[in-house]
Formats: sequence, structure tokens, C-alpha cells
Amino acid sequence: MARRTAEALRREAAVRPRPNILLITSDQHRGDCFGFEGRRVRTPHLDALAASGTRFSACITPNVVCQPARASILTGLLPRTHGVHDNGIDLEPRYGEEGFAGQLARAGYDTAFIGKAHFATYHTYAPTGTPESVKSAADYGPDWFGPYMGFQHVELMLIGHNYWLPYPPPVGHHYERWYYADGRGEEKNRLYSERLPPPVRAAQTHHSALPVEWHNSTWTGDRTIEYLRTHGREKPFCLWASFPDPHHPFDAPVPWSRLHAPEDVDLPQYRVRDLERRPWWHRAALEGTPKTRTPEMRRIREEYSRIPPQDDGQLRELIANYYGMISLIDHNVGRILEALEAEGLAKNTLVIFTSDHGDWLGDHGLVLKGPMHYEGLLRVGLIVRGPGVPAGKVVADPVSTLDLPATFADYAGIDGTWARHSRSLRPLIEGDAGRDFAFNEWHLLPARTGIELQLRTVRTRRAKLTVDLISGAGELYDLANDPFELENRFEAGGGLKGELMDMLMSRPADERPPQVQTGAA
Repeated sequence: MARRTAEALRREAAVRPRPNILLITSDQHRGDCFGFEGRRVRTPHLDALAASGTRFSACITPNVVCQPARASILTGLLPRTHGVHDNGIDLEPRYGEEGFAGQLARAGYDTAFIGKAHFATYHTYAPTGTPESVKSAADYGPDWFGPYMGFQHVELMLIGHNYWLPYPPPVGHHYERWYYADGRGEEKNRLYSERLPPPVRAAQTHHSALPVEWHNSTWTGDRTIEYLRTHGREKPFCLWASFPDPHHPFDAPVPWSRLHAPEDVDLPQYRVRDLERRPWWHRAALEGTPKTRTPEMRRIREEYSRIPPQDDGQLRELIANYYGMISLIDHNVGRILEALEAEGLAKNTLVIFTSDHGDWLGDHGLVLKGPMHYEGLLRVGLIVRGPGVPAGKVVADPVSTLDLPATFADYAGIDGTWARHSRSLRPLIEGDAGRDFAFNEWHLLPARTGIELQLRTVRTRRAKLTVDLISGAGELYDLANDPFELENRFEAGGGLKGELMDMLMSRPADERPPQVQTGAA
């Protein structure tokens, strides 16, 4: 569908009120980990949101790690164009400020961000000057609330995972200041670290004694609700509420960590590592040594970003806690949606729920994320509810979270050509328009696994192709007939491979040179 002209957009905007936009994201949340997807995870509020709106069953991330994916959601640009093509690379403010927050602010919206941002690197080799760098955060005092990356108002957590809470003020930001303000920070950290029964053997998994009232998911819900209650009605708002879970470590607080019994969770159908059947980089990424500049950065990569193979009992414990983290987010989503209703904002608010990327969660014997683009990592949930959005509709066409900026511009009635890789989802939501494929790319630098890759992936309704442009190796899966991605058909060639290769090579030629990493994460 051709882009509508600026004049047509202005005419549409003149006859309807511009909607508020509420983007809610989770972190490392698989696209099948919702009740409506059939897994045994309790998400009643997200299930209700999907029933009252439209969901996309084949939405993928433009990149399978945090920083590049989030930068693409903000800018509408692919990673090799905005420059954040791997973790450890900061999004340049000039690109961030030209993203949807800055564009909507200039069009008269109040724009705000609450929660985990991760537009810039946390663990840096030297101070970088950004508020998200641990070595620079203290330069931003208690009166700082933005602007940041086009958002006029921000309330941030420095990293967002309780594993990193020993960063009290002046290093921490709004969540950390709140967390430590009553002088009980050390007590809270001790409670977080306490291993409550039942005992678990799974890696990076425990039942935390940190009271739910102090948890970052609760804080994100509380601050989002406060924003909705106090926001003036003179302007529409665009708010991004960003939950940092269910990202590892898998450390839901009780009682949420016990909500799903390990014996009741669903294990992956295929959970064996078969590296001999996969492209060379699968084994190399798992066994390589990160090439970082300091031992500390290497330790972060090796200890925090890798999990050894888990047996079925361990995997059940890990998944049960992961589900608990999701259910706690779902609970806060319900609170936020209730506040929208109470404030009279629901009828004119476009609500979007999605995530930055998924997690293997035991698929093919893997946990967390890396350069193996199986569906559990690549696919994310995407739900849209709001004015003009059909209820109960499911769109099976392949789309991307990269498409959100153009979608926001479309509903706000402003030109969206600045998000040049993004395509509005509105024709798919309100009509019968179709999509052929969605695109993902990752220029992986050696700091993560010791190897360098230039991966490109295309996902259609029935198939998926990933190619490393450096070595020429690849993998091709016929998802319609091989949903568990067991048979790599790349070497067999054929018409399907040629069709997908044409899609893969259709990427616009606006890539920037590879950028330098300022840190590891």
C-alpha cells in the first residue's frame, strides 16, 4: 500500500481526535508465552487485551538482543542504519531524537518514558557521558527527568535487573533513588538474595524474598499509573512503559515465583543440542571466548550471558520462574489498563504490548539469546487495542516491531517518512493488506562470543532464511512443514531458497560502517 500524502494525513487528523499512544514492553519475552498462545502461563489481562484488540501472530524483532532492537523500535531504522548493530554500542542522540518520541513531541504530543531504556551501554570501558552508563550516571542529579532520546519526561532505572541493584545513588536513577530513599536498601538487597524454598538447581533461578512492593515491575506499573492520573488533558500523550522482565536472572519474588508449579509447565518439544546439523557459528558462538578489552567485561559476558545445558528438572524450574515474572508483568498491565478506564482515557488511547526479543527457553538445548535465530528468540508478541482497531482479529502476515514508529505516525496523523524502514501496521489492522516478509539483521562483534558475524534473516508466513554475509553459510527452515526447525534446507537450494535470498538482498543500501563498542552491555 502506497504511503498517504501529507495532505491526506492532515485531512484525516482534522476530522478525528489524535489518539493517545501507550506502548508497553517487556524484555526477553517469547512470542508464545501468553495464555492465548496455548502455553501454560497465566496472563489473563494480556489475554483480555488481545481479545479486545488485534494481535499479530508472526511478529519478529529486527534484532535478537536488547540495544539494537530497542533502537529500531524508537527510530524505525534497521540496526546497520541507526548504527546500534550489537549490544555495547550507544544510540547516537541525533538518531534517537529523530525517532517517534521526538517526532510526536514536535507534533504537539507530550512524550514520556518510564522503566528500562537501554538505548545506551551500561557497562562501559570509560565514562561515555550518557545517563545509562554506570560510569557517567552520577552526572545526572535527582532533578534530572530528561529530555532523553526525544522523550520530554523520563523516569529510568539504571539497568533494571535486580542482579545489579548494588548501584545506589548517586549512580542510580529514579527507581534506584526510590528504592534506597528509606534507608533500607541493604535490607532489600539481602531479601532479594535470600533463597526461599523450594530449593532449585536451575541456573540463574531462585525464589526471591524481595517484597513485591519493592520490585521493579511494581514500580514501573505504579509510575505509569501516576503519569496517567496526573497528565494534563490539553495534549495527547505518547508514553513508553518498559518492564525489564522476564529477562534473566529468573528471580520472580514470591508468591509470583510459585504461581506455576514446575511439574505443570510445558517443556519444549525439541530440547537437544544438535550442533553438527547447524551452521558453523552455532558451535563457535557457544564455545568461543569473548574478546573484550578487560577481564571484568569478559566475566560479565561469560557468567551472566551464558547458561550451560539444563536437564528437564532444571528447565522446569527455570520456566516456572520465567512464567512467574510474566504473570507479575501481566498483573501490572491489568492495573495500567484499569487506570486508563478510571481516568476516562481508554476510548481514545492506542495501547500496544510487545517485547524487544524472545528467549530460547530450552529450545534446541539453549537458554537466553545469541546468533541462533530460532522462533522462540526471533518471534515476539504484538497486541494493539484502540480506536478503530477490530476486536479479536489475528493477523498472520509477517511484521516487525520495526513497524511501530510508522504506525504511531499514521494514527497521529503526521508524516512518517523519517522512519524509512518502518511500514504502518494500520492497513493490516483495519483492512486486508498483506505482507510478504519481515527482516532482521545483526552485525555481531567478537566481544560477545569471540566471533564476528553479519547475519541477515527474512521471515515469511511459511519459511525463514538466515545467512552470514561474511562466510556465506546459512540455514533455511520450512516452518509450515517443520515448525520445530529440525531440518536445515540451506544446502538443498531450490526455488524457496532463491525466493528468500531475493528478499534478504532487498535491504536498502543505507548501511553505516560498523560502529565501535563503548562497552559490553
